[in-house]
Amino acid sequence: MREPRTKQWWLTKLALTIVGKIGIAQLNKRSKDGKKALAGTLKHILGISKDTVYGKEHHFEEIINAKTPEEMFELYQKYVKVNDYEDLRPYVERHKNGESDILFPGKPKFYATTSGTTKEPKWIPVTNEYYKNVYKTMSQIWYYSFMKTKPRVYYGKSLSIVGKAIEGTAPDGTLFGSISGVIQRDVPGFMKKTYSSPIDVFQISDYKARYYALMRMGLAENISIIVTANPSTLIEMQLHINEHFDEYCNDIENGTMSEKFDIPKEIREAIQQYIKPKPARAAELRKLKSRHENLLPKHYWPELQLVTCWFCGNTKIYYDRVRDSFPSDSVFHEFGYISTECKAGVVLKSNSRDTVVFGHKNYIEFIHESEIESANPKIYQAYEVKEGQRYCMLVTTCSGLYRYNTTDLVEITGFYNEFPMIEFIQKTNGTISLTGEKLHESQFIEAMHETMKKTGKIAPFFVGFADPQKSNYKFYYEFANQNISITEAEEFTNYLDKCLMEYNDEYRDKRASNRVKAPETALLSPEAFESFKQTCINRGYRDGQFKVNLLMQDEKRHAIFKELVKK
Repeated sequence: MREPRTKQWWLTKLALTIVGKIGIAQLNKRSKDGKKALAGTLKHILGISKDTVYGKEHHFEEIINAKTPEEMFELYQKYVKVNDYEDLRPYVERHKNGESDILFPGKPKFYATTSGTTKEPKWIPVTNEYYKNVYKTMSQIWYYSFMKTKPRVYYGKSLSIVGKAIEGTAPDGTLFGSISGVIQRDVPGFMKKTYSSPIDVFQISDYKARYYALMRMGLAENISIIVTANPSTLIEMQLHINEHFDEYCNDIENGTMSEKFDIPKEIREAIQQYIKPKPARAAELRKLKSRHENLLPKHYWPELQLVTCWFCGNTKIYYDRVRDSFPSDSVFHEFGYISTECKAGVVLKSNSRDTVVFGHKNYIEFIHESEIESANPKIYQAYEVKEGQRYCMLVTTCSGLYRYNTTDLVEITGFYNEFPMIEFIQKTNGTISLTGEKLHESQFIEAMHETMKKTGKIAPFFVGFADPQKSNYKFYYEFANQNISITEAEEFTNYLDKCLMEYNDEYRDKRASNRVKAPETALLSPEAFESFKQTCINRGYRDGQFKVNLLMQDEKRHAIFKELVKK
């Protein structure tokens, strides 16, 4: 299905090479002196906002007039405390209701929304400067890095799965939505032509209908790159294609879009402009299906070059499930550290988990994991952190976040000149403590992998919940071998329990004293994760932002899993 190199391909290559090389050259220059770069970044951000309400309240002008970088860092810590979103919410609300010059000059370009620690979502403002100089610039370097790894990455089409760009408006009329959707909407025309589906697809509200439209258009094309944040989306993609294979083939053959799915008329009409009958492709897919009962991307997209998604932290479990489903010569490129609040940097190399922190775009401070709960922790500048150590990040951006606690635990994996490289480990609130044992999600995942290795029983999906009423943990497993009995599963849990004692001394001590009771076991029904995700989507979660911690103390989510236990 290989397509010849076209004028479009040469234009994409030329444009990305130019902007990519410029961005890399700037990174190389600024990262050689970490202290100077960070001081310049902080001075720039505070200088922009010194005359705003927040800037005046927090002495920004005095801070930026410091005589040395060290004095400026000290004054910033003195006048601006570490913030969470609730600290900043009153200022954001003033912006939302039409006021200007509150956290930053003017008003935001739009808001990116995400779930918060309370019932109310977070409204993260995105200014024009932040969008242009951080999101846009970093995205260009990111796209360029794909091409450096796999020169043929843009030969075919791109299957890009993002959120809805526009979801509504704030009280003053400012738009809000998904940052990934806005970025895709605003890419240059030469990049838009590489997409397998139009942006209209992401306006489809029904979860399964949106997947069908994406895959119906993607399956008809020679896809050479897949861009999606969450690897669980790749699992959904494969399941959906096999479940609705006949509908896909019929639609591809006839140039139609199945009426079985709830796609609004106006969106159907927009999509119809992009599709045409492809009987040869439909025949090719049917022939592949006759050879492979479980059709995989390596079968229908054999020339796929690169997949970018998260595979650090707790997303690795889903990455492990899908890696072998793709062509052996394709590469996976870590999506990198990016949250609604901050795009910290870019992963420059495929098969690497190292996000290079762009210290010339954001000002980032670090608190060592040993002091996260301290009332007065030592603050480290980005050039002061140590390789192999773990820290919580505080970010300052030109979008109105000042010393914002991301509650993300990252590990320093090395340095790019004097800018640190990081790998996401877990949320700092991914630590469970029933009676002071402080059991980390990462410890649970490592213990699970060790238990699977030793017992030979593979659980593609697993999750654990702390039950404060019983003072114990309950572990849920979806084993690859569905014939494993509850007795065998309980033996598996006993081994897991021993591993946890080895990985966590406090857990061992609490178990020995019976303050933490013996864990319980439950067997999950087939495709339990997919059912859980569907339930969450139906309750309002965005599929692009959907994440699940694998160790939780969450009664609502626990209740969902209790319903997914084998009868």
